[in-house]
Amino acid sequence: MAKICIYGLGAIGGFLAARLADSGEEVAGIARGRQLAAIRERGLTLIQNDAKLETSIQCVAQPADIGPQDFVFLTMKSHTAPAIAGQIAPLLGRDTAVVTAYNGFPWWYFHAADISGDAPLLNSVDPGGVLWRSIGPERAIGSVVYPAARVAEPGVIEHVFGDRFSIGEPDGSISERLQRLAQIMTRAGFDITAIPNIRVEIWLKLVANAAFNPVSLFTGQTLAEMLDDADTYSRLENIMTEAVAVAAALGVQLPVRPAQLLELTRPFGAHKTSMLQDFEAGREVELDTIVGSVIELARLYDIVTPALDSALKSARQRLEVSKRT
Repeated sequence: MAKICIYGLGAIGGFLAARLADSGEEVAGIARGRQLAAIRERGLTLIQNDAKLETSIQCVAQPADIGPQDFVFLTMKSHTAPAIAGQIAPLLGRDTAVVTAYNGFPWWYFHAADISGDAPLLNSVDPGGVLWRSIGPERAIGSVVYPAARVAEPGVIEHVFGDRFSIGEPDGSISERLQRLAQIMTRAGFDITAIPNIRVEIWLKLVANAAFNPVSLFTGQTLAEMLDDADTYSRLENIMTEAVAVAAALGVQLPVRPAQLLELTRPFGAHKTSMLQDFEAGREVELDTIVGSVIELARLYDIVTPALDSALKSARQRLEVSKRT
C-alpha cells in the first residue's frame, strides 16, 4: 500500500483519488470550499459506466494535516501551482515523488534535459522559480493526462471518457519509482504507459491545447465546430505549426503533423475544451501556462509566432469583455 496525496480534488484529481482509494491505496486529498465540505461529510463519489463508486478518503485543507507521502499528484490548474509552492513541504519525505498531472508546460521540463547552456526560467510557468526551489525537480515525474471528467456537484465526479495516462522520468529512465507508480495506477484500472521520453507526449498535448483552448475561448465552439469551420481549421493548423517549430527548437520531433493531429481530435468533437468549460463556469483559465509558455519559449529561440500571438490576444480580449459585462 502506498501513501498518496492528490493535491487538488477537482475533476481529474477526484477521478484519480476515487479509483486509487478503491484499489486499496491510502489516499488523502487536499481540497477547499464546497468540495472539501462535501467530501468530508459524504465521501467522494465517482460516476462511471452508469454506476456509482463511493469511496471514503481523508480530505484536508492543509498539507500539514497529513504529513509525508510516497507520491503527491499535483492536479490543480497549472496556473495555480506556484501559489501552493510554499505549502507543499509537509508532504515531502526523503523519497517522495511529485507527479505533475495537469496541462501546460511543466516547471521541471529542463531538469536532466539535453540542452546547451543554462536552463531557462519561464515566468509564464514558474515565476521566480518557486516550484523549482520548493519541490525540487529531482522529485518530479511527468504525466500526460488523457481522460476527461467533470465535477457534477461538490463531492461527485463524473468520468466522461478515457483511462489513459502516460508517465515518465525527466531523465528518461524507467526507474524503480516509475515502475512502482505504473503498477499502482494499473491496479486502479488506469491504462498506463511508462515511457522513456515523456517530453514528446507533453508536446503533443501542448501543441493541441495551445491551439484548441484559446480559439475555443473566443469562438465559443466545440471541437467539432472548430474543425468543421474552414477558417477556424486553418487558424488552428497555423497555431499548431508554430508550436511544433518551438518543440523542434528544444530538440523534440513530433511523430504527427498538425493536420494529422487535428484529425485525431475528431472522435471527441462533441466536447468543449476544458478552457471553455472553465470560462463558462466563471473560473480562471490557464492561458499563460498553455499558450503564454509556448510564446515565451519561442522568443527565447527567436521564433516568430503570429498565429499564437493573435490567438492569445483574442482570448485575453474575450476575458476582458467578460469581466466588464
